[in-house]
Amino acid sequence: MNVNFSEILEKQKKYFESGATLPVDARIAALKKLKGVILSREEEICAALKEDLGKSSYESYMCEVGMTLAEISYMIKHTRAFARTKTVPTPMSQAIAKSYVKKSPYGCVLIMSPWNYPFMLAMEPLVDAVAAGNTAIVKPSAYSPATSAVLAKVIAEAFAPEHVTTVLGGRAENSALLDMPFDKIFFTGSVAVGKEVMRHAAERLIPVTLELGGKSPCIVDKTANIALAARRIVFGKYLNCGQTCVAPDYIMVHADVKDKFIEAVKEEIVKQFGKIPLENPAYGKIISRKHYDRLCGLIDESKVVFGGETEEDKLRIAPTVMDGVTREDAVMGEEIFGPIMPVLTYTDENALIADINAHPHPLAFYVFTSDKAFADRLTERCAFGGGCINDTIMHLATSEMGFGGFGASGMGSYHGRDGFDCFTHKKSIMDKSTCVDMAVRYQPYTKSKAKLLKMFLK
Repeated sequence: MNVNFSEILEKQKKYFESGATLPVDARIAALKKLKGVILSREEEICAALKEDLGKSSYESYMCEVGMTLAEISYMIKHTRAFARTKTVPTPMSQAIAKSYVKKSPYGCVLIMSPWNYPFMLAMEPLVDAVAAGNTAIVKPSAYSPATSAVLAKVIAEAFAPEHVTTVLGGRAENSALLDMPFDKIFFTGSVAVGKEVMRHAAERLIPVTLELGGKSPCIVDKTANIALAARRIVFGKYLNCGQTCVAPDYIMVHADVKDKFIEAVKEEIVKQFGKIPLENPAYGKIISRKHYDRLCGLIDESKVVFGGETEEDKLRIAPTVMDGVTREDAVMGEEIFGPIMPVLTYTDENALIADINAHPHPLAFYVFTSDKAFADRLTERCAFGGGCINDTIMHLATSEMGFGGFGASGMGSYHGRDGFDCFTHKKSIMDKSTCVDMAVRYQPYTKSKAKLLKMFLK
């Protein structure tokens, strides 16, 4: 793809420097136009998601289009308040002065999105960036070409290219973009690529937000409502065929209820996907042959207690449950990112916490229990990005809370106010009076000045 990246970025920098993105009314108008374009192309977006990932129109709306529209609506409602300059108290030692925090966009930002939720994970950070007053170049994944093409159409219809534009392509385009002097980079994807993004950004001291992943644990306590836990875990684990960054990666169930839990999971898979899930047209597929082969290699047939069926020609793997799994199994050596549920057991709470914390911090954390104190202890002592008590996935389906990783699972957060702040620089400004000038800070320093200084600063 022959694209002059320098020219694109230079046009966006000029547009930003013109001040065109700064008025709040202009930002809100841009968001309203984007919303209208998405609504007009909803069927086309869903068709592309079906082609790339086998998603049903229901799942595409629930997890991609609807989530994006909700974030746009939230930002249309709140951008004016988020952008407002905030007055803060001035200490007595600085009298007479006014102190305030002024919100300013970073400038020209790069948004790099993944293939697993190719529409939503490109559009939601873009919505936040536009609300904050930035220009943006969006680089979607080459693994989801149909959705990337529709995404480019939506952006071209909603924005002038000097405001927001899309760059399609693969690794060559990624590398070229990462060598450009952006003012901010927002990346969603794997830990390995996230490290490369951060390395490139470090060379130019570009601030980054990294939304990565990891092996997110799901704990099922012996006091849990097992039937409900199974229902919600099956939903979260097999949504998008497990290709979800916050999917419960593995289950840690108390040994006393392990057998009961597995039976409940089997029943729920049948209820939600049918007796033969691979015949369910609403059950999707694995994104590529590479990922399909990797996932098949993680299935230990001797430990499969349910599922395990595959369709090589269609890149489909049925919801699979593995029992008797240990940390030494291949399925526990990497983030699964597919429809395989490894079940491990625990008996000791402290050993459970120590085991979880001995591994890289996960993006999500789930605990099913009727014991509030147990949930409080785990969520306090375990390190993770975000999570749920007695549910999965749903903590990210709100604009009222930020979503982001911690440690190896990422840095920074977005959604709602956090998303606005993600793409905003806060300027701390003090406006000092010229009527009064306190001598205490100036030399020569005297004992009387020292007394005043200690009165002010203590």
